[in-house]
Amino acid sequence: MTDSSARDFYDSLAPDYHRMFADWDASMAYQAAVLGPLLGPGPHRVLDCSCGIGTQAIGLALAGHRVVGSDLSPVAAARAGAEASARGARLPTAAADMRRLPFASSVFDVVVCADNSLAHLLTAPDVQAALAGMRRVLRGDGLLVLTLRDYDELRRTRPGAPPPQVSGTSEGRVITFQLWQWHEDGERYDQEHFQLRPGGGDDWSVRVRRTTSWALTRAQVTEFVTAAGFVDVRWHDPASSGFYQPVLTARAA
Repeated sequence: MTDSSARDFYDSLAPDYHRMFADWDASMAYQAAVLGPLLGPGPHRVLDCSCGIGTQAIGLALAGHRVVGSDLSPVAAARAGAEASARGARLPTAAADMRRLPFASSVFDVVVCADNSLAHLLTAPDVQAALAGMRRVLRGDGLLVLTLRDYDELRRTRPGAPPPQVSGTSEGRVITFQLWQWHEDGERYDQEHFQLRPGGGDDWSVRVRRTTSWALTRAQVTEFVTAAGFVDVRWHDPASSGFYQPVLTARAA
């Protein structure tokens, strides 16, 4: 990952991220409800190390967990804190690279890294550094929760784009879609992220953002997680978990 590429992408997207949801608050509540059973009885002290604008962190905080949010994008992290406060939740946030987490060791019960965030790390040393940091800040037997796209299938088919999203908002329909250009290695891809918003009359306002991702298979992620000092690695499919992406859980050894 180049810091500037991912950071610039999410700094730019942060003001508009909620527009990908027909009802962002409902999505926050739903995601917290389906992740909750994976966390087990709480409340827990949770670090969301890729919190974005707070989609998982705010929902978990409103569900009673003590959540801290961090994100590579200072714009996204600041918005997450403000959105949480507006909803009556406490969510301390920090701008932080997940490869260099600025937290003390063994202080969290759960570390969450959701929404395909790990895929922005483009080399093995980057992934290893991030997972080692997540393991460091977890207490013994603490829980890691990762969510990623189903890259086993996507690497096989190498689609040029995922399905578009159409959200009905107070501003009218907002259309979000991506174009993917796969690298020769068959593992990484450049993505162009388009968001179309009503611009008045028959016109549309178009924003385009670009970044690169690593399509990590389950086997690759499992190997990285195990090498970082985690045990009891389990994958939870959307059909069983209710979450929109495959979820990995693992325990700090």
